[in-house]
Amino acid sequence: MVDIAFIGLGAMGSGMAASLAKAGHRVRAYDLMPDSVAAAVAAGCDAAASVGEAVVGAAFVVTMLPTGAHVLDVYQNGEGVLAHAHPDAVLIDCSTISVEDARAAGESARARGILMCDAPVSGGVAAAAAGTLTFMVGGTADEFEKAQPILQAMGKAVIHAGQSGAGQAAKICNNMLLAISMIGTCEAFVLAEKLGLDPKAFFDIASQSSGQSWSMTSYAPVPGMVPTAPSNRDFTNGFAGALMLKDLRLALEATHAVGMTASLALKSEEIYSEYIVKYQPNRDFSGVIDMLRNQ
Repeated sequence: MVDIAFIGLGAMGSGMAASLAKAGHRVRAYDLMPDSVAAAVAAGCDAAASVGEAVVGAAFVVTMLPTGAHVLDVYQNGEGVLAHAHPDAVLIDCSTISVEDARAAGESARARGILMCDAPVSGGVAAAAAGTLTFMVGGTADEFEKAQPILQAMGKAVIHAGQSGAGQAAKICNNMLLAISMIGTCEAFVLAEKLGLDPKAFFDIASQSSGQSWSMTSYAPVPGMVPTAPSNRDFTNGFAGALMLKDLRLALEATHAVGMTASLALKSEEIYSEYIVKYQPNRDFSGVIDMLRNQ
């Protein structure tokens, strides 16, 4: 059993913390929302009343937070992770943030002699709860080796992407592709409907043909196709459209930094921006099919 601090118990973090507890680790869980901490306790974690209380004595510190500003604050403020972490601890940030913020967090940790990986995830809420996430890890070979067993307790695949920040680079490229492919999947389903094609027939064909994608076979935006997809829950308890827009904008910031024009990503940003205004920002991003259907 390993002592782990887990900070950030949102839709993804709650399932990840529960997976660590299920694997037999002692998890001290902290979140600003008391209900989230209570749910983590029900899943086998111990409650922490502050970041410091969670971190003191922990061999590993896992953070899963909304933005880079949150990560840097939790790491660097006087009551944060670096103020309380043991020198031999390994820090693992699973948030999706910019490459620059990931590197800044890593530099601040290494300046104190503490190992740190950026390890953003892919797979969604269902995979977080099932412990079948994919982790893209940035850090040295030593940092990756030490973090790997903890990440394996939460995922089906743990891949070393490269040095500090490389995990975030992989994640924003992946989510840029996902944002684009989901819109294409939604438009294809809408066209199939308008042409009188049964959605299940189209799904059965496309999921085994050249149109196959993760957006189709794992996260279909039409109910009744994939049992775990948010489309079966009226697009609740999934990956919020506002979060997808955030990730897409991180990718676009990166394209600007390298002098690249990403036309499909720019159009996708326009579509998701409209979607979160017309619908609830927390509604799953695959619910964009309703907006496209009604245009």
